[in-house]
Amino acid sequence: MGFAIAGEAARRGHEVTLVTGPVSLPTPEQVKRIDVVSAEDMYRAVIDQLEGVDIAIHSAAVADYRPKNVHGEKVKKGADEWAITLERTTDILGSMREPLKYEKILIGFAAETENLLPNARTKLAKKGCDLVVANDVSRRDIGFGQPDNEVTFLFKDGREEAVSKQTKEALAAILCDRIESISL
Repeated sequence: MGFAIAGEAARRGHEVTLVTGPVSLPTPEQVKRIDVVSAEDMYRAVIDQLEGVDIAIHSAAVADYRPKNVHGEKVKKGADEWAITLERTTDILGSMREPLKYEKILIGFAAETENLLPNARTKLAKKGCDLVVANDVSRRDIGFGQPDNEVTFLFKDGREEAVSKQTKEALAAILCDRIESISL
């Protein structure tokens, strides 16, 4: 979705910077692309690009946890079982209002596998978003790795709009329409 949104926004004449994890998707025309590897890299890149940004759209499904200890070399066989301790990654969307003090239009995505709308409503309020795009990532016919998606837009004024299954490019156009109506 992020690439479709970036491409649509650029086609509409907006200056677009796309911060992306490792993917094989081509960069949309007229879009500045910044490639990152980790959640921490993405957080730093967002901070570096934030000045002068009027609309921040956070569509990436960034990992909530990472391994606490990373070994520099291959771990040899030994014990029959290993335990990996995880630590939280920085909440990029959750950091936008505080501590980053971003005061302009903030759009988030809620990639959920259960309780789609209740979880998206919680995210909308907790993260201080103007709009959250909720999508069910448990479905195999939409979302990750698929050309189509189906979403519900949740606005901070309480409105909700379900958008039926269609191409990500078509959804990106609808989303850009809704975002432009917020920014007017």
